[in-house]
Amino acid sequence: MKLVIIGNSAAAVGCIEGLRKFNQDIEITVISDEPYHTYSRPLISYLLYGKTTEDKMKYRPDSFYTDNKVEFVQGEVTDIKNGVVTLKDGKTFPYDKLFVGTGSKPFVPPMEGLEKTKNFTFMTLDSAKELEKAVNKDSEVLVIGAGLIGLKCVEGLYDRVKHITVIDLADRILPSILDTKGSEIMQKYLEDKGITIKTGVSAKSFESNSAVLSDDSTLKFDVVVVAVGVRPNTELVKDAGGNVNKGIVVDEFCQTSLPNVYAGGDCTESFDISSDSQKILALLPNAYMQGETAGMHIAGIQKLYNKAIPMNAIGFFGYHIGTAGSYDGFSAVSVDGENYRNFFIKDNVLKGYILIGDLTRAGIYTNMIREKTPINTVDWLYLKDEPSLTAFSKEYRKEILAK
Repeated sequence: MKLVIIGNSAAAVGCIEGLRKFNQDIEITVISDEPYHTYSRPLISYLLYGKTTEDKMKYRPDSFYTDNKVEFVQGEVTDIKNGVVTLKDGKTFPYDKLFVGTGSKPFVPPMEGLEKTKNFTFMTLDSAKELEKAVNKDSEVLVIGAGLIGLKCVEGLYDRVKHITVIDLADRILPSILDTKGSEIMQKYLEDKGITIKTGVSAKSFESNSAVLSDDSTLKFDVVVVAVGVRPNTELVKDAGGNVNKGIVVDEFCQTSLPNVYAGGDCTESFDISSDSQKILALLPNAYMQGETAGMHIAGIQKLYNKAIPMNAIGFFGYHIGTAGSYDGFSAVSVDGENYRNFFIKDNVLKGYILIGDLTRAGIYTNMIREKTPINTVDWLYLKDEPSLTAFSKEYRKEILAK
């Protein structure tokens, strides 16, 4: 049997490791449009920041492909129909099973005059390298987008450039993961470091070194980074006739609607159990779990991917944010110095949380969301301030520790 994997990130690694736990005989070919060993994309900001190296960014050891009997091929896939993967250069790879882990691509909206500027995105190792070459200690940088990618880029550039301005059409920073108060806390923290942040504005037009904003002000810069969002790479499955909404639709075994074709990672939709809805959960842990589920299923092991929730654990200049679940229900806020917590409770279960500052043992809250642990079975008044298993019954502690 031959398995072909398109992509070389967390979902692909999960698929390889899930399969190889139970089967050493299936032939595996990984096809990637990047020439690099598998690496952790969230670390590219730390590479710019000088806190890591290309070698330390590797998601698995150098021997990973050899150890797992994987053939690595660099190339751009153009077609996956009729049991054959076809590359742009005409090479073909027949498969019995296919895993699509094509991730996402940066979305660059049409903006008048953007082509006149030195502009970059910030999603791959190559994009980070190109950006690094384009800046120096005298550079003024404009970052368009105050989401996760944009602000991680800010962190990476901070010590390399003269000044950074961030603009975003939304009314606050990090709107996809923070509530209004949490955004205010993080914005003040970043502004205290000398970063200029303007929300509620967009760029109307560009000249080579300036932009006219929607409030009619003019902003000077040397370099522009566009980080307004991403789009899932769904085209291969869609063109082959597979079921695609915003992302590739998969079942609990990460199978697509196409025979023998699986998918996982940022290109797919998942069922979010915290909101009972289908959505794209572009998160490394979920990508790995999807890949692992698919790999195990290909090996004949019936593991389910059925407890997906949105999760984020991210930091900016040492100040950390942890979020999970959906922000639905009664909001319980507590503030203790630099620590901000907001828990969302509905129908006697924890639906989601926002933590800023101390993330110690946040996994306890995450597990409560996944397992839908009834609030009235724990000492919630204690637990919301002190995440500890002592707030749970003896029976529950035994069950958790046994997993």
